[in-house]
Amino acid sequence: MGIRAVVRNAVRPAYLPVMTHKVWLRMTVGHERERVAATKWASERAESVDEWGSLIDATLWRESVQFAGSLSESAQPQVRRLAAAGVDLGGPGGVELLYFLTRALRPIVAVETGVAAGWSTSAILAAMRANEAGHLYSSDFPFFRLPDPERYIGCVVPEDLKDSWTLLIKGDRRNLEEILPPGRQVGLFHYDSDKTRDGREFFLRRSRSHLAENHVIVMDDIQDNLVFREYAEAQPLFRVFAYMGKYIGMTGPGLMTMEKKGPVE
Repeated sequence: MGIRAVVRNAVRPAYLPVMTHKVWLRMTVGHERERVAATKWASERAESVDEWGSLIDATLWRESVQFAGSLSESAQPQVRRLAAAGVDLGGPGGVELLYFLTRALRPIVAVETGVAAGWSTSAILAAMRANEAGHLYSSDFPFFRLPDPERYIGCVVPEDLKDSWTLLIKGDRRNLEEILPPGRQVGLFHYDSDKTRDGREFFLRRSRSHLAENHVIVMDDIQDNLVFREYAEAQPLFRVFAYMGKYIGMTGPGLMTMEKKGPVE
């Protein structure tokens, strides 16, 4: 099924350039030494996201954890259907953190790269609904090893949350041109797409002029290379969280604002 799906998707003009770029990166860029260094750096700085969230706002963190549990439960029928079809889009990652940040920062605009099944998407959209404000723009590219891959993107996102959601699926380089027109400021960025150095560096360059004054950037799987370290160490404050055997990085002036407020019970 995988090879046939790749061939079918490769002949689609909209997909071929992105597929070719992804394959080229994986064939030509080997960073095992960098990955070891990045993992060591992250592990030495990692803290518990549960302890951090509880310290910042215990009540809101409990709400965030409860949301993550309810989403996991409500999405089980879809998860079982994916498993029965042999489709692995990955599980929920940092759901409670993204819900918590969206509720606390109250961004008017949020952007995520990498949707897959839509766990993080659901968290941000649900928090925006609770805030009664905000719009999420999501960038993704279909899993080209699957037949008809578009149908799986965001498959766990509840229908009643989609009014505040714009999804583009042509790959980050093309999607971000539409998502980030001149003048648009983004309060929350969640990066979870191309994990290569090239992909992360492109994202940081492209988003630079669109960072709202009180923004936060969240980057998943920072153990894959040193890009987050290089960026974060030039910022006044950053955090690293251990999560399900991997590491999530977070930085931005919004983080400083949250921590300066002090603990909220």
